[in-house]
Amino acid sequence: MNRLPASTQEMPLVSHLTELRTRLLRIVGAVLLLFAGLFYFSQDIYALVAAPLRAYLPAGATMIATGVASPFLTPFKLTLMVALFLSMPIILHQIWGFIAPGLYKHEKRIAVPLLVSSILLFYGGMAFAYFVVFPIMFGFFASVTPEGVEMMTDIGQYLDFVLTLFFAFGVAFEIPVATFLLIWVGIVDVATLRKSRPYVIVGCFAVGMVLTPPDVFSQTLLAVPMWLLFETGVFFGGLVKKCDTEQCEAAEPESEVQPPTPPYP
Repeated sequence: MNRLPASTQEMPLVSHLTELRTRLLRIVGAVLLLFAGLFYFSQDIYALVAAPLRAYLPAGATMIATGVASPFLTPFKLTLMVALFLSMPIILHQIWGFIAPGLYKHEKRIAVPLLVSSILLFYGGMAFAYFVVFPIMFGFFASVTPEGVEMMTDIGQYLDFVLTLFFAFGVAFEIPVATFLLIWVGIVDVATLRKSRPYVIVGCFAVGMVLTPPDVFSQTLLAVPMWLLFETGVFFGGLVKKCDTEQCEAAEPESEVQPPTPPYP
């Protein structure tokens, strides 16, 4: 019968709740501390995020603020989101510290690389959106602007637009981790996922249609990386399952114990 680690066997519920509260306060404190340090540069941060669109605005055109408080609230909101994104390693570290005592050694060996890869993949998805998707998408939007229409985007609407894409691509790049976990815990096997590849591709385009603006370029730029990342997760999940199988086969003869031969008269 499996038993929980000794550190969690006798820990009362009140202690769990106290530790959870402490770690939540640390997370909130980290986000607020980063926000306080970045707020002075809020205007520069917004200018950096708006650079992909401003590069394709017609000569003499600028972004506009239609709300009375938009010039202040929009950079404020962006800076808060940047602080949240930058504090993601601290957030995951606090989550890890809360759940780690209840894990076994072999689970910890897998969980640590998964946490690190989750952070890197999330940031990688945001970087992919900023450096690859935004220039292509905004260039297309600028090229199809009807004649007689001047492209002048509201700063609040632009922020909501790019934050949605940042989050969508960041979450989409977590597909290898999710696929690996599904294989590792035994919910699905590699063969089933490979047979489901056509449905996965259709699902990637469906998710891209829901999470991105209604244009074929942004949908495709999200769906294709999602499919490739799915294949990456299936590949590494297959390697882990193969290693586990080989270890089990190697250990199986040693675990077999022959029953003693009963004496016969």
